[in-house]
Amino acid sequence: MRVALIHDWLVSLRGGEKCLDVLCREFPDARLFTLLHRRGSTTPAIERMRISTSFLQRVPGIARWYRHFLPMMPAAARSLALPDELDLAVSFSHAVAKGVPVPPGVPHVCYCFTPMRYAWQMRGQYFPSGEEGSPARWLTRPFHAGVNVARNALLDRVREWDRRTSANVTNFIAISQTVRQRIRECYGRASEVIYPPVDVDFYTPADVRREDFYLCVSALVPYKRIELAIEACNRAGRRLVVIGAGPQSQRLAALAGPTVQLMGWQSDEQIRDHLRRARALIFPGCEDFGIVPLEAQGCGCPVIAYGQGGATETVIDALRSGDGTGVLFDRQQPEAVCDAIDRFERNPDRISPELARRQAERFSTERFRRELMNYLQAVVAERSGRSISPALRPILGPDSAPLRRAG
Repeated sequence: MRVALIHDWLVSLRGGEKCLDVLCREFPDARLFTLLHRRGSTTPAIERMRISTSFLQRVPGIARWYRHFLPMMPAAARSLALPDELDLAVSFSHAVAKGVPVPPGVPHVCYCFTPMRYAWQMRGQYFPSGEEGSPARWLTRPFHAGVNVARNALLDRVREWDRRTSANVTNFIAISQTVRQRIRECYGRASEVIYPPVDVDFYTPADVRREDFYLCVSALVPYKRIELAIEACNRAGRRLVVIGAGPQSQRLAALAGPTVQLMGWQSDEQIRDHLRRARALIFPGCEDFGIVPLEAQGCGCPVIAYGQGGATETVIDALRSGDGTGVLFDRQQPEAVCDAIDRFERNPDRISPELARRQAERFSTERFRRELMNYLQAVVAERSGRSISPALRPILGPDSAPLRRAG
């Protein structure tokens, strides 16, 4: 099968790249298209692909500063030229990958991590005003107001482009029920849910004792809300270890009290070791899906999470359903995290490490590979007019988008 794979950018190894890796293994002869690529930043299977990049690749320092080039990304996506002779195009998109032009008549399946957060749901968290806390904020307010107006106008244009290019997709796959609803609201399109893969062969329990510390594992960016876990543990006097790096590192270090340790970036082996020993993972952000809570559960580690977004689909709240794998809280405030920690500590017998492990196994990499490949085979079969195996026919049910190139 002649396949083109499309990804937003390849500069690090995170959840999106782990999804892409599965199809790179299935289609090693496919062409891979992306806005930019930092060599050696992903998996061996991805790095072995024939990778085509956009004109952004030639910008000095682009792998570090790519986020600042958002206004140019739609043009960069349009500049990528896929071959005409294709049976299938698959985009992995949370930004602009789905906007890469696909030849007429070629089915385009988008594995959608989310419609652009910074253009739709999370502008305030991605682009804070910069005024708060400034001693001269009354002087700078007119400047910031002008910047905000211009930025919002730009994001409105990006959002309209994002909505318009959704018509280029024949079938959407959502990574969670949360994202499925966003696709419906933002694009007016139906989608199927195929949950991302979790490496349950790597994230496993160990015969070690749980220790008296809580854990956060996250990129240190605003929407992850790691400050809530830090402030809660400061107030409660609980030990907290934070693993991760990002633009908020200095701000979070300034918030950290004597019981909080920021370790910076750590290897997967170090993360697994901490998940095996931590009292619980604290997950305070609202995620599209969130692989880290499942990696924690794969290690038998309980999860204390904000009860919105993907965590509601992956964490079983012990205080609402009998035995469970963690505790959910309903407000993104330090007091709510403190209360959740207290409820967790008062109900240890209702948390089951064995149930946590079984829950993680439901999201295995093999399950993801099987479900995604079955879906893609069904799309190509229906496009070509071939009969579809009875085992595949339920995949393309009434909630799938029509197999036609829109607009």
